[in-house]
Amino acid sequence: MSDSMKAMETSMSSWRMALKNRIIEGELLFHSDRGFQYACTDFMDELKDLPVVQSITELPEQSEGKLLG
Repeated sequence: MSDSMKAMETSMSSWRMALKNRIIEGELLFHSDRGFQYACTDFMDELKDLPVVQSITELPEQSEGKLLG
């Protein structure tokens, strides 16, 4: 658990731990809400060189996401 909401201490730390424990096979769809930890440039940079398509919900009331890439 983190004492802050900084991307480096939350989403990026969790993402890196997941990569150590599981190999990405094929293309991965990573969907999240518009939380700043997942929409920030640092986190998006973590994904850009991997076979990952990032999807972020446009508005809180929408259930479909927008693919980024």
